Amino acid sequence: MPTAILTGQPVPGSSIESDLRDLGFDVRTASDPADAEALLAAVPGEERVALVDARFVGHPHALRLGLTDPRFPLAAVPGAVTARAEGRLALTRALARETSAGGGTAHGAAPAGTKLSVGDAAGVASLADRVVTALDADGAAVHRPELGSLVATVPADPQARNEARQAVAAVDDEAVRLKSAVKARDGFFTTFFISPYSRYLARWCARRGLTPNQVTTASLLTALIAASCAATGTRAGYVAAGVLLIVSFVLDCTDGQLARYSLQYSTLGAWLDATFDRAKEYAYYAGLALGAARGGDDVWALALGAMVLQTCRHVVDFSFNEANHDATANTSPTAALSDKLDSVGWTVWVRRMIVLPIGERWAMIAVLTAATTPRITFYALLVGCALAATYTTAGRVLRSLTRKAQRTDRAARALADLADNGPLAELLARVLPAGRFPALLWAVAGAVLLPLAAWIDGPGWSVVLCAVVYVLLSSEALQRPLKGALDWLVPPLFRAAEYGTVLILAAKSDVDGALPAAFGLVAAVAYHHYDTVYRIRGDAGAPPAWLVRAVGGQEGRTLLVTVLAALLTAAQFKVALTVLAVAVALVVLVESIRFWVAAHQGGAPAVHDEGEPA
Repeated sequence: MPTAILTGQPVPGSSIESDLRDLGFDVRTASDPADAEALLAAVPGEERVALVDARFVGHPHALRLGLTDPRFPLAAVPGAVTARAEGRLALTRALARETSAGGGTAHGAAPAGTKLSVGDAAGVASLADRVVTALDADGAAVHRPELGSLVATVPADPQARNEARQAVAAVDDEAVRLKSAVKARDGFFTTFFISPYSRYLARWCARRGLTPNQVTTASLLTALIAASCAATGTRAGYVAAGVLLIVSFVLDCTDGQLARYSLQYSTLGAWLDATFDRAKEYAYYAGLALGAARGGDDVWALALGAMVLQTCRHVVDFSFNEANHDATANTSPTAALSDKLDSVGWTVWVRRMIVLPIGERWAMIAVLTAATTPRITFYALLVGCALAATYTTAGRVLRSLTRKAQRTDRAARALADLADNGPLAELLARVLPAGRFPALLWAVAGAVLLPLAAWIDGPGWSVVLCAVVYVLLSSEALQRPLKGALDWLVPPLFRAAEYGTVLILAAKSDVDGALPAAFGLVAAVAYHHYDTVYRIRGDAGAPPAWLVRAVGGQEGRTLLVTVLAALLTAAQFKVALTVLAVAVALVVLVESIRFWVAAHQGGAPAVHDEGEPA
């Protein structure tokens, strides 16, 4: 149980002790800074601890935001400061310095040696606030949540206390908490058709002790049932599938809102939320393809094409963000224009809808599934995603060409990890001299050459030869750090080349079952690539080198598929794709689950990504 050390003299009528206990804290009272230091030392080092001024006046949710968010080692609001296990040493040092200095001299406090009680109103009156000042002076990163209309203060006199209490009464704490549970930036459909009621569902879940991970799992199960309904191939099944897909999306929004409402962020939860979103959508594609096949319409190529396009879109997003999030001198006239357009209300929603985020995308899929056929659904999805990809990629290319940015070594390393080159490319990189051309040129050449050869010639040794050239080009692309203006395009180009080659060769084999097997293989490899993204986003680094080598790297897998297509009969090629899909899935899933569960159990910092709609 976390411990809150209440410093100073309690004020008659104050609810601070009960508020802290409602937040799950064991409350202890300190009479002076030395007593507070002793109580802090008595709290086990692995537990969260908070210093709170007994005169604190504010909303309970302000305390919740400041003292219970698991994402930050150190956090504070006026009159209160908290530390997780990893921030305890910094807090202990700051408090010890305040104790030995008798309150310190920061901000005009009494001179060192003047005895101040923890409730003294002179200078920096609150011990908690003085400790935060000391932490800032030490360079410690203290998170200060955005409180908005919420009140958090330590009044200096009765009049100020009365005014603070009136300010607390004037703002509905629960209404603010519900509003803040909704993601600040979301799509049109989610904002106006889901969040107005899903936030109340999130509160209902919180009051019944449900966790975000449980809601995430319920969303996955609902989507899988929806996919099963679509797989029946009947009109009733399609209608049920469309309805259940929307229900799954409501639950998908609810899990994040529940996490924000109750501050139940976790490393495992962030991974489950991101991973299950992809699993739900791609499983639904497979269900639609199975349903169409029952009706005599083979749309597996369309289903696989939709998955390839959507995955490449995501890689564009991830690569661009990784290339630029810590760049210096990162300015662009295009970005400035974009910010200006965001200041005009209607353009914000139009631009968010154009990119076809997950809410709009799933709503479109659900309605078309219920009202039309899987083929029409996939045609609309492919056209919509293609337009969205063109819009977003073109905008990012313009930003990259017009901005003056110096990319860091970390960004270059992240892009190299996202590229997913394997042992063949690594070996060639050690043997061959670095080329003179930019990395993007090599990647473009490979991404055009190999799928085009597969499209023209189909399975055969000419395609294998092109795959060998592709391996060379992949090696050359990563000979130098990826710090060029457009080098963030290298990973998505590799994804398009690998996935596209598998799709084309499976379609060209012209045997029943080859495209579903290719769908499984691409899904397994895509999971590996998404897992790489989530590790990098969580500052956990890329997957271990042995895993990348075990699954061959993107160039090794691509070469292997072309060799199998050339060597084997169509029926044998289908079996080989299936075996390869199962092998890759087993390796990457086992390692991924092991890693994320271990990270969660090991107390890795909680992650909650509020990025662009997926």
